[in-house]
Amino acid sequence: MKILVTGTEGYLGCLLAPLLVEDGHDVTGLDTGYYKHGWLYNGVTSTVATIAKDIRDVQVEDLRGFDAVVHMAELSNDPLGDLLGEVTYDVNHKGSVRLATVAKEAGVGRFVYMSSCSVYGVADGTVDETSPVNPQTAYAICKARVERDVAPLADETFAPTFLRNATAFGASPRMRFDIVLNNLAGLAWTTGKIAMNSDGTPWRPLVHGLDIAQAIRRVLTAPVEAVRGEVLNVGSEEQNYQVRDIAEKVAAAFPGCELSFGPPSADNRSYKVNFDKIKKVLPDFECQWDAARGAQQLHDVFEAIQLDEATFNGRGHTRLKQLEHLLSTGQIDAELFWTSK
Repeated sequence: MKILVTGTEGYLGCLLAPLLVEDGHDVTGLDTGYYKHGWLYNGVTSTVATIAKDIRDVQVEDLRGFDAVVHMAELSNDPLGDLLGEVTYDVNHKGSVRLATVAKEAGVGRFVYMSSCSVYGVADGTVDETSPVNPQTAYAICKARVERDVAPLADETFAPTFLRNATAFGASPRMRFDIVLNNLAGLAWTTGKIAMNSDGTPWRPLVHGLDIAQAIRRVLTAPVEAVRGEVLNVGSEEQNYQVRDIAEKVAAAFPGCELSFGPPSADNRSYKVNFDKIKKVLPDFECQWDAARGAQQLHDVFEAIQLDEATFNGRGHTRLKQLEHLLSTGQIDAELFWTSK
């Protein structure tokens, strides 16, 4: 299968692309290149040829001949939505819907979209794919809107699939330290302390980046009738954690780490997720990682590379800091397009 993966220079994309190559696919990447600065360690077998292009600039001719598009390239992380305002909607919502529309026009048969369990926002009890969405941030609102607007494109020639990933964690050469478990692990290693700002009672589902990659691989080879237009939560029941549970598992992987908790948080986002559907649609899918194993993986990587505070706190592995740098130096404009500078 000939596959285009957007976001191959990102946290998840750089893990996925070489695995698809190992599966025998012909893989091309597409990435605008915001995060080229960040490379934590040499942890993948290969990188793929990548087109340097913003998803908002992709044309029909760019996509002709591809059998599938896996769309991972969006502005990640909630503080970015606060910083960028309407630009987040232009890229994540309008840009993604346009990409799907162009893909269909180009004759692409499958379109795998990286959605998020964050669309559930605040929920009582356990939610599944039939539950009402309740997004609380610009990032989550855009995910819900893309699902809503791309779903009607499904027909006999075009099969979009929406993967609502739990919060990702785990090691990647294009590391992100601005997501919960990875951030706590970095603090544990560089400071020896995890001082939580809240009591850690909210619920969050987690999933390792390699398990997200596994889900994508399964969708791409599943019978098209089984995945056309489907929404699938990606994760496992066992990985519905309270934030305090995540902190405790990370602290346990870093000997001597001091752990403390704060008062209840004003952030009301909390949800537990049901993952039964993905097991039915993709019978071979099963998560291989949990929070404890992921925390130990990060400990081992940090030890091997002797991670220092400057790297952990630097812009190379925090999306907001890197985009602020590109904006302040005039390398990208207010709409996040590259400038001649």
